[in-house]
Amino acid sequence: MTHDTWSIGELAAGTGVSVKTLRYYSDSGLLPVAARSAGGHRRYGPEAWERIRLIRRLRALGTTVATITQVVTGERSLGELVATELEAVQERLAELRWREATLKALDDCAGEERLRRLEVLSGVRSLPEAHRDLTDHWYRALSATMPRRRLDIMVAMLSPGPPQDPDASSALAYAELHVLVATPGFTRWTRDHDAELRDGPAFYEEIDEVAALTAAALTRGLPPGPGEAVNAFVSAHARARRASDTPAFRAHLHELVSRSSGFDPRLERYWALVGTATGGRVPNMTVAHQWLTRGLSMSLSPGGHG
Repeated sequence: MTHDTWSIGELAAGTGVSVKTLRYYSDSGLLPVAARSAGGHRRYGPEAWERIRLIRRLRALGTTVATITQVVTGERSLGELVATELEAVQERLAELRWREATLKALDDCAGEERLRRLEVLSGVRSLPEAHRDLTDHWYRALSATMPRRRLDIMVAMLSPGPPQDPDASSALAYAELHVLVATPGFTRWTRDHDAELRDGPAFYEEIDEVAALTAAALTRGLPPGPGEAVNAFVSAHARARRASDTPAFRAHLHELVSRSSGFDPRLERYWALVGTATGGRVPNMTVAHQWLTRGLSMSLSPGGHG
């Protein structure tokens, strides 16, 4: 053995890696050959020792030879490899948690209910694709007159990602969201008001203010009734329709909103499922809509416009 190169046998003895494996690494380009002996045998320089240590450590993590080759050849950095591998592991863990939750959902029931759940859950084949399906659906369904910022917020609320740590109920709820959006005519209500609206962006900005007032009232536990939130709601609709806030307009608006999204039982069901799938992190918008509609109804009575 010279002081600056080693034979493949010497390298194997010093590293504990078999000659066969080292030869494979050499043939794959993972292990550089420093020179050839007079007899044509491979000789390895000092860098081979560190290269073998790196390869062994990465192989111990389950990294493929092809990926290790990209690292040692400089095609990608070790940091990039770690980030990519971590993302892949996290995706795999999410898939396994989802599978565990779906199996539990099927395990705690029997008969016709098990068959029903199986059909519902089988509709979610890929978690990333399932999320994209919901997102794409709501971008198509919601009004194009919404300002982009508000549209993005609404779509995010209506199309949550798969549950982070799903249990049987949240997994089933998430799968049932996809069943509902596939129901013919489910989102017809999203266009119900568009024909009457003028200056849509300004309308939705005012509705954002109404939403904040309503959320504050609900948080405080206030019962529905005439007041600031209802008045702001009526004002937004009146301006968007070039109308005045009169008893007749309030009656017309009450009739309109009473038959719209807030009282569609399928949409009520949808928001309830979103709540279950997200662990309650997304507010149930039908509750706010019904609170406003009830308050609008009470404002129609004599002296109720307050």
